[in-house]
Amino acid sequence: DGYFEQVVRQCRYSSKDLHGIEFIDSYVFNKAEYVRFNSTVGKYVGYTEYGVKNAEVWNRDYLAQELGELERFCKYNADLHYGAILDKT
Repeated sequence: DGYFEQVVRQCRYSSKDLHGIEFIDSYVFNKAEYVRFNSTVGKYVGYTEYGVKNAEVWNRDYLAQELGELERFCKYNADLHYGAILDKT
């Protein structure tokens, strides 16, 4: 009963240097991802009709802000993540 909306923000680290970081921002409704920003792709991509419409608007209005999240969110916290997780494996 009801609806489920979720936003998942991920930093994927493929190496210890900061060049191997990928930022992913996913938007999910009722367990179906409808739009995603991937820093490697460099834009929002829609996976449903609703997601495609959102991606068009968000690429026009919010893309510059989203492109900065790799630096602000992932690279800023990389030392914390490396110390807590990656160095322990």
